[in-house]
Amino acid sequence: MRTRATLLTTAAFVLALVVSAVIAGGAATVIEKSTKQEVRVAMEAQGYGWMNIHADGLQVTLTGTAPTEAERFRAVSEVDKYIDSSRVVDNTDTEVAQDITPPAFSLEMLRNENGISLIGLVPASIDRAAIVEKLSKVAGDEGVTDMLESADYPVPGGWDEAMSFGLRTLETLPRSKVSVTAGNVSVQAITDSVAEKGRVETSLARSRPSDLKLDFDISAPRPVITPFTLRFIVDKDGARFDACSADTEKARDRILAAARAAGAKGTLSCTIGMGTPSPQWAAAAEMAIKAMGQLGAGSVTFSDADIALDAKPTVPQKTFDDVVGELESNLPPVFSLKATLEPVPNAKAAEAEFIATRDGKGQVELKGRVLDARQREAVESFARAKLGHDNVHGATRVDKELPAGWPVRTMAGVEALAILHDGTVTVTPKLITVTGTSGDSQASDTISRILTSQLGEAVQMDLKVSYDKRLDPTLALPDGKECVARLNGALAQKKVNFDPGSAQVSTDSLPALDALAGAMKNCTEFRMEVAGYTDNQGREEMNLQLSQERAQAVIRGLLDRGILIGNLVAKGYGEDQPIASNDTEEGREENRRIEFVLLDETPVDEGETSAPDGASDGASDGEPHWDGAVTEDGAPADEGAAQPAADAVEATDEAAATEQGASDTTDTGAAEPATQDEIPVETPGNDTPRPKTRPQDLTKG
Repeated sequence: MRTRATLLTTAAFVLALVVSAVIAGGAATVIEKSTKQEVRVAMEAQGYGWMNIHADGLQVTLTGTAPTEAERFRAVSEVDKYIDSSRVVDNTDTEVAQDITPPAFSLEMLRNENGISLIGLVPASIDRAAIVEKLSKVAGDEGVTDMLESADYPVPGGWDEAMSFGLRTLETLPRSKVSVTAGNVSVQAITDSVAEKGRVETSLARSRPSDLKLDFDISAPRPVITPFTLRFIVDKDGARFDACSADTEKARDRILAAARAAGAKGTLSCTIGMGTPSPQWAAAAEMAIKAMGQLGAGSVTFSDADIALDAKPTVPQKTFDDVVGELESNLPPVFSLKATLEPVPNAKAAEAEFIATRDGKGQVELKGRVLDARQREAVESFARAKLGHDNVHGATRVDKELPAGWPVRTMAGVEALAILHDGTVTVTPKLITVTGTSGDSQASDTISRILTSQLGEAVQMDLKVSYDKRLDPTLALPDGKECVARLNGALAQKKVNFDPGSAQVSTDSLPALDALAGAMKNCTEFRMEVAGYTDNQGREEMNLQLSQERAQAVIRGLLDRGILIGNLVAKGYGEDQPIASNDTEEGREENRRIEFVLLDETPVDEGETSAPDGASDGASDGEPHWDGAVTEDGAPADEGAAQPAADAVEATDEAAATEQGASDTTDTGAAEPATQDEIPVETPGNDTPRPKTRPQDLTKG
């Protein structure tokens, strides 16, 4: 019994031990999972996902690689908030940090009369004191200013060689800047002369180490040129410089370009220096070189602001006067010109001349000779007062040998020119010639009074002044553009309509023709096109013919009303160039129209326009005129008469009487004489006269 009791007790104890172990093991597992999960969630939530967490019972092991030591420390400290630090085993580490990139070392050395300055960042291993001591011997009393910074990093490759070359270079250049980086040296310096500049550049290029990159910019001051000289020659050997000076590169380029334009070839050079007498040296040189090129033989020489121009005897006197006058009148201030034309042996001296010209746009040019600079200024001022300040261009030259009374004669000539719209006044010692056009019917009388009142009744004059009524302000005649605008305006107010499918002007449009005849007043001298247009109803070729006939009908209607039609030409365009949609009746009505187009802004006398017999294209000598003639031979009525010729009007009346009947007939091809209903018409691409009659099947255009 006792033995059995002992066994039972032992078994119970073992069972209790097993149960306790199982319970303890389960509890430990639960604690491990709970701790691991809690710490993992906390670490990920705070951005420490790189950390791995391992739990072994109550012990927690941390592993992983932190990006920095600071972040690793913060992560481990955060774990201590959830687990007692005695239970934490820290096996984390950090990434291997890369070496810090060394800075870009550079040394800049400046040397001038104030000493030497050192600026930049150099390696700490460089013996700065030795550098300063070495350069102090070069700088002398001015000394060396050391503003260098240093950094404790390895010396980059090529640094020592570049710094040594830079120091040697600085010692040889009193005014320089030497910049040093690893493997590279840049030198900027100023030398005393061009020769010294070349020597320095050669020395630098030769002494440069083979593995060193070298950049240099060596300059030399411009030489002082005294006097500032230029000499340009044109002779049998061509155009060339004997001497050339310029104050800037831009001035040099302008001068050389002018020389090439004057005929100079080959390699040209021009010395750039200081000492120019005027900032406008290049402008004066350009003008003088251009003048010599125009003369064709001689030389021009500049010595500071004094210019001597010598022309050879082969140069005509008038050419010399014109070219030298242009140059003398327009040289920049400061410059003075002395021009000489070498005389032709045993030649008679050319007669003095002053010419004033005015074009139709109001521009005035004064050429020829004046007594002196004061007279030049006076005559140009007088011309500007009379003809407009900005309209006058002076190109006169001084001739001290002019006859007595010359200034008065030139002033009178300018005053006479003011009466002309365009023309020329030529003044010589014996005669004043005036030719041109004026809008003043009494212009010749006025000019004659001006000349006789200022020069006396014995003055010799030759006046050839024509009167142009269109220039007469008292008549206020319209110009070509105004005429076309007026005619098209009349058509806009009262449209010319035609019977359907016909070129017969409708009865209700006769007042429109009357209005057109009124608008043609003072406009018959302008060449104009009467353009006809149709809508797109019907065949295209028939519409083209119909538009031509309608344009001719308008011209014929003007002729019936006593209007000279010699400068009018009919042109049909058919359904081309619509101004509205042809899809609606309103649009088609707009497209059926007549328009006037100006062909030439210059007025032409009716007598200048004529049609050759049998002409089929309505043009003579390239000039447009009416191609819808009313005479039997196809030519317009007598265009020089104030009214239409009686037989032409009679023919027109006869045509009008038969118009309706003819409109419904077709061309039979019978070889009968041309009548008013069979007139030559202008048809694109067809030179054959076409009949005026309309095909019966033509629909309304």
